[in-house]
Amino acid sequence: MSATRVFVARLAGCGVFDPQGDRVGKVVDVLMLYRKSSAPRISGMVVEIPGRRKVFVPIARITAIAPGQVMTTGLIDLRRFSQRGQEVRAIGEMLGRRVKILEDGGFATIEDFAVEQNGRGEWILTEFFLRRPKQGITFGRGKTLFANWKDVSEAHQSAADQEAQQLLAAYGELRPADLATAVMDLPDERMLAVAGELDDEKLADLLEELPEDEQVEIISQIPTERAAEVLDLMEPDDAADLLASLPAEKSESLLSLIDAEDAEDIRSLMQYESLTAGGLMTNEPVICSADTTVAEAMAKIRNRQVPQVLAAQVFVTLPPFEATTGKYLGVVHFQKLLRYPPNERLGSLLDTELEPVSPNTPIDQIHRSLASYDLVSLPVVDEQNRVLGVVTVDDVLDHLLPGDWRSDEGEVSDNG
Repeated sequence: MSATRVFVARLAGCGVFDPQGDRVGKVVDVLMLYRKSSAPRISGMVVEIPGRRKVFVPIARITAIAPGQVMTTGLIDLRRFSQRGQEVRAIGEMLGRRVKILEDGGFATIEDFAVEQNGRGEWILTEFFLRRPKQGITFGRGKTLFANWKDVSEAHQSAADQEAQQLLAAYGELRPADLATAVMDLPDERMLAVAGELDDEKLADLLEELPEDEQVEIISQIPTERAAEVLDLMEPDDAADLLASLPAEKSESLLSLIDAEDAEDIRSLMQYESLTAGGLMTNEPVICSADTTVAEAMAKIRNRQVPQVLAAQVFVTLPPFEATTGKYLGVVHFQKLLRYPPNERLGSLLDTELEPVSPNTPIDQIHRSLASYDLVSLPVVDEQNRVLGVVTVDDVLDHLLPGDWRSDEGEVSDNG
């Protein structure tokens, strides 16, 4: 039976079950949505499923909340959770937050809060469990009290947080590269405030565009669990570069929180020198068999999760078809796929003249090959000619351009 009143902090670690009673995961956090004139409501829960992957379960798919367990409809979207800008993590962000008690003007911190279902079936915040600061030289902690959500207000927002929200309101639709240019000129406090306002996916995109120093500063300042989520959303090669720039203890701590399969991919990239094909490559190229049809290959590169530069070609190998693959056979370029009927097999369309590179190939040799043959990428193979990954023209450009190329000072002067 569903409880009518639940304290949110007690949901952390609760089992999540399907209608048959099988455990599908555990609650990691509860997401709240603030509203202008109504009590904040629960929008869903962050649930950790096997493989340490965190997914979002909307409140509409939660059928009951009872002591120690949460029941669902059994329909769970397995896409990795990404926090939206307007959502607040109840456990990770609201607990411990400082609020002002309107009755007496005093301050307190949120230790827990109750949610209840209203007449429309929404789970809404009804009451805070607060702790006042310790008064004078006394032992123990400050006094506790309950307060209705209407009887407290948020402690004053910092100027940096307000400015960050204004910046994102003005530039919220910017592409990651343009947003990176905008935040590069901000003071550190404001840059970190902007990072805090972005959702996980947009922050991952932003970090991929920023120089190493700014990446390290942001990832070091945000909460560890969120940092791991953001790294998990980054391209593996970018995540590997960033982790390699952190102290070994911090890097390993973050890797331990990332999905095990993704962490293994990142570790494999971290073993190579940074300015070599192995250090620059991504290990998620589009791989197909020789028997794959043009229609099947087109469906693969149409996937929204495949970056444009990787969708420009399909690499054909023997099985297995994930890096590290079977023997490399050749490549089929996107333009060629457009010229042949849907049922044509890739084996008959292979470009076998494209020379792969080894993971130890230096960056200067890579960019010469890309420029000489008008290529957007090169396959990276091991000694057995098995595909390990692909190094792309944008990976190379990031390292060839001067570090300050985003700023005005980095522009070439006509007078110099």
